[in-house]
Amino acid sequence: MKLTLIIAGLGIGCLLADNELSQKTQITNTQRVDFASGKALRLENSTGELMIVGWDRPEVEITTVKSSPGEYDARERAKAAQELDQVKIAVDRRGDELVIATSYPRHKAFPPPLPTGARFDLEYYIKAPRDVRLTVAHDAGGVHVDEFTGDISVTARRGEITLRLPGDGQYAIDAKSKWGDVISDFPGQGKFKLLFAGHEFTGGAPTAAHKLSLKIGYGDIIIWKTMRLPASAPPAR
Repeated sequence: MKLTLIIAGLGIGCLLADNELSQKTQITNTQRVDFASGKALRLENSTGELMIVGWDRPEVEITTVKSSPGEYDARERAKAAQELDQVKIAVDRRGDELVIATSYPRHKAFPPPLPTGARFDLEYYIKAPRDVRLTVAHDAGGVHVDEFTGDISVTARRGEITLRLPGDGQYAIDAKSKWGDVISDFPGQGKFKLLFAGHEFTGGAPTAAHKLSLKIGYGDIIIWKTMRLPASAPPAR
């Protein structure tokens, strides 16, 4: 019986040790900024997964989640937290524009021809007035825009760009992927580039109400239509 208890205790101790080793370091932050008179939202040097949703409130809500790429024990997590502290997300007003700028140390990748990379995972969850002008300069990862009705400009080095836009909107679309595809629910004309490695897509009239300028180096661009549900009928009397 004593031997059984000792073995069980050792097993529980190993499980606790494994749990101690299997934890990521994570820092979450949320801030809200009044945007009643704002006309434009700009993201500079964003990286990781970026999700931006349009809403009807006169404010911008910004939630960021910084995570270590690996799992660490208690001593290593303290060092990982210091590295995450070097990832800065600054929010600044420039006239009628709100700028969300990301800065972080870059590390040389191996082999040397590869671009420098970041030793962290970063997610953005942003809600902003749906009618603002949106400009995004993104590094690597996904950029996902949902229910915006104004002009949209997105550039990304690699990853994926997806847009979900009201189906009744009128857009002049200029979308290009150097190494990837462009898929659109909105009508237009596509053209493959040399060796079918890239794809260009243009749609709508140049004089359309809103402009979509979408550029990515490596990855796909997808533009979906969303249908607004009609208002429910009043109850019969």
